[in-house]
Amino acid sequence: MPTTAIAAPRDSCDRRHNITYAKLLECVDLEDVLEHQRAFQKIADNSDDPDYPGSRAAGTDGYADSVEYVAGMLRDARLDVTLDPVEVTVNFPAELRQLTPVAAEYETGVFTGSGSGEVEGTVVPVDINLTDPAASTSGCEAEDFAGVDWSGNADIALVQRGFCNFGDKALNADEAGAEAVVIFNQGNGEDRMELIVANAATLGDGRTVTHSIPVVGASFAQGVALAEEGATAYVNVLPAETRTDYNVIAEVRGRDKDNVVMAGAHLDSVTEGAGINDNGSGSAALLETALSMASMKPHNTLRFAWWAAEEQGLVGSASYVEKLSQAERDRIALYLNYDMVGSPNYVQMVYDADQSTWEAPVVIPEGSTAIEDLFESYYTSIGVPYDDAEYSGRSDYQAFIEAGIPSGGLFTGAEVVKTPEQATIWGGTAGESFDPCYHQACDDIDNLALDALDVNSDVMAFAMLTYAFSTESVNGVKGRPVPGPAFELPAPAGARGTFAEAAGGGGLEHDHGHDHDTTG
Repeated sequence: MPTTAIAAPRDSCDRRHNITYAKLLECVDLEDVLEHQRAFQKIADNSDDPDYPGSRAAGTDGYADSVEYVAGMLRDARLDVTLDPVEVTVNFPAELRQLTPVAAEYETGVFTGSGSGEVEGTVVPVDINLTDPAASTSGCEAEDFAGVDWSGNADIALVQRGFCNFGDKALNADEAGAEAVVIFNQGNGEDRMELIVANAATLGDGRTVTHSIPVVGASFAQGVALAEEGATAYVNVLPAETRTDYNVIAEVRGRDKDNVVMAGAHLDSVTEGAGINDNGSGSAALLETALSMASMKPHNTLRFAWWAAEEQGLVGSASYVEKLSQAERDRIALYLNYDMVGSPNYVQMVYDADQSTWEAPVVIPEGSTAIEDLFESYYTSIGVPYDDAEYSGRSDYQAFIEAGIPSGGLFTGAEVVKTPEQATIWGGTAGESFDPCYHQACDDIDNLALDALDVNSDVMAFAMLTYAFSTESVNGVKGRPVPGPAFELPAPAGARGTFAEAAGGGGLEHDHGHDHDTTG
């Protein structure tokens, strides 16, 4: 156990067989979930990583201590725990300074997959649009770079977000002859003004793609300043470093070892802070579920996962699935993903596997709709309204659905602004983001909606116990009823409210700049 976060003593729940809904839901208590959240906060507070203090990001001491805490709790509960090694890329803080016509030092960040280098030279705007509505295809085509002399050894391409992948913009700039790229936010909405790589966006398709020149981010206001005639700037990106982190995998063996029910949440934060909602919320609730189920004897085998480096591009979960043989993949009946389940200005959302609201940009494995129905029926049974989140694959379920494994999950919102209609249904504040501290240092222990976290902890435990005894509705494999009194679920009440965020597992719109998002 790490000295940075000492867990509270466990109670009698951990020593009994919580094989009924009543017993398990009694034991998955909000206060116990918050104890794990406080431990994550303390780990971040005590982290003295020289580059990213106060963080639990992949590759940092804070992440290593988070792994030690989770694994230690699971081992104490006598679960079968494996630390699965993952190679992660650590980017060091970058520099972006404007030299002329004004002198200014800008906050910036490195895109995952960026090259390294130190460049001081002329800023060259590339097909940008600074006027409302700031619609921009800047840098999406090689032709955008035509008509400019890129033969110098210090040309900095200034590219605006919009329309296509960040990686396409960077690659086109690289091939045109630019020595560095600054990608600034689009400026066409409240969620498109701030520094892009406060979200550590990636130059790829959900995996790391390496480029040869430095690529850094900027806010819309910084982009406007850098676009002034005669602008020069300085960009410095240090070479990235490869380190080894770990996924934490824990298992409760069932009578059927060939029908595995799996649930996961990413354990890492962004570099800016502790990540207590994103994704300490999913990690803590999943941990409490696992501990409360540790002593039971399920029919199916249960597997819990805490993923490394989700914020770098789904690295940990992708690595895990890639290493599985086809036979091992075939044993996984389903996967449940929990990424941000306690957003302070929340909407309760379920991944829209039946595409009743959002047409999915991915192939949805058969059986996934049954998972959506289970979540929605539980919300209906307790009178909690819910809505659909786009089944986008843009969280740790991506690798599972690509392997054909039925998947589903919960989500309570990120940086998109809550509408008046949503505030009427779920409460909270219209005109503010679902999580105003999304990917910021203020995502701390005070950045939680405790009612949402409480409800979702129960939803997670209910789903895990249901599938612990039968996955027939998902993959056709018969099991047996959950012991104890039957819990009769009503049909789903249906999505409620006007929901403006085409989101999936991590609050991602099609064109939203999350860590593992690639879109400009």
